Amino acid sequence: MNVVRAKVREIFMPALSSTMTEGRIVSWTAAEGDRVAKGDPVVVVESDKADMDVETFYDGIVAVVLVPAGETAPVGAPIALLAESEEEVAIAQARAQALPKATDQATPLPPVAAAAPPLAPAAAAVTAPTKATATPHAKKLAKQHRVDISKVIGTGPHGRITGADVEAAAGIKPKPNAPQSPRSDAHPAPPAAAAARQSAVLPPVPGARVVPFTTMQAAVSRNMVESMSVPTFRVGYAVCTDKLDELYEKVKSKGVTKTLLLVKAAAMALTQHPVVNASCRDGKSFSYNSSINIAVAVAIEGGLLTPVLEDADKLDVYLLAQKWRGLLKKTRLKQLQPNEYGSGTFTLSNLGMFGVDRFDAILPPGHGAIMAVGASRPTVVADKDGFFSIKNEMLVSLLFTL
Repeated sequence: MNVVRAKVREIFMPALSSTMTEGRIVSWTAAEGDRVAKGDPVVVVESDKADMDVETFYDGIVAVVLVPAGETAPVGAPIALLAESEEEVAIAQARAQALPKATDQATPLPPVAAAAPPLAPAAAAVTAPTKATATPHAKKLAKQHRVDISKVIGTGPHGRITGADVEAAAGIKPKPNAPQSPRSDAHPAPPAAAAARQSAVLPPVPGARVVPFTTMQAAVSRNMVESMSVPTFRVGYAVCTDKLDELYEKVKSKGVTKTLLLVKAAAMALTQHPVVNASCRDGKSFSYNSSINIAVAVAIEGGLLTPVLEDADKLDVYLLAQKWRGLLKKTRLKQLQPNEYGSGTFTLSNLGMFGVDRFDAILPPGHGAIMAVGASRPTVVADKDGFFSIKNEMLVSLLFTL
């Protein structure tokens, strides 16, 4: 039997992080009419965490750019069409006319002329380990069940491999859906809630200029709303920092900051209290994390990122400083890889360097706790015998999942 190869392929919006639902086109490195080779970067995409190059899987010609620079598209939506040769460019252009807009990709693609072959995915993010496009959950299940994901046939949008595909390949039977049927009948409730939220939106202020969220700001907003739905409790106390200050004076010349000393101290404390390093991800159970990965909040222009120092309990402060310098550079350039910002189990946010005395932090989704650190200041302290002295103290608050 002869196999007909697809001659017009889609370059689609990739999922660059587990929380990404849409991406914004920063710039096209390849313009319409440019010939590209397999592995060439064709577009720069801004996700909710970083800017990343997207490479093409195939040789061909960029026939049509569907989403121009500056616009957004949902994950899985086609953003360009790649023609195998110049003869197929016209076919791609004809097909582009029939494609819905990226914002309407929830509907299936309409059929086009019989001469136009079916579309196939043509690009993926540079971090993709294989040609198969899979959801983060599917990749996790594949590793867990030792399934070769490159041999799994995807049934998701545009051939993406879903968790159900991996489970089917591993021989795991899907759970019965019967208990979920009542919920599906009541599913239309969220639109009503959304309508209620929309009705509560304040009217615009006359003369005000409305600036839409960037992709990162929208992600921060979603995460904050999600965090408010997690049951938590908060504690706060004053910590004497005299010995911490002495240690900092000894190691600061080697690039070790106070924040890194706090990271190391928190990591060592978490080894003794693993329940604080556990997280509540489904609202029904705790996940006890085997690794202590400290995420550190870093403010950047237009948003906030949390690069992760993995296995912080196993590294000395000098190795932590070396690793942190590399992460901080990538953070400023918005070039963090998913494993460098998505693997945190505990978060530290330090505003002491800005003179902030105290503040309340918001728990990132999936993390066990977050520690908010204020500035260290000279404070009058009374000892157990009633004698007064001046010591350096900083106020620390911890927010935990219940």
